[in-house]
Amino acid sequence: MSLRAFHLLFILASIALSLMMAVWGVVTHGTDRGTVWHLATTIGALLTAGLLAVYVVKFIRKTREIGWN
Repeated sequence: MSLRAFHLLFILASIALSLMMAVWGVVTHGTDRGTVWHLATTIGALLTAGLLAVYVVKFIRKTREIGWN
């Protein structure tokens, strides 16, 4: 596995984990144990997933540009 492929796999796994954290925050916030911090966690996790998605697109473009196919 190349370094590029490992990096892509790691970033995609991080996006998936961030989305799972957001789902957990929403579900927990909807229960009687939910607090405003669960909602803040959801917002932070969604922001993180979005930023990682932007990063992975830029990473793919940059590695294609320099010839790391």
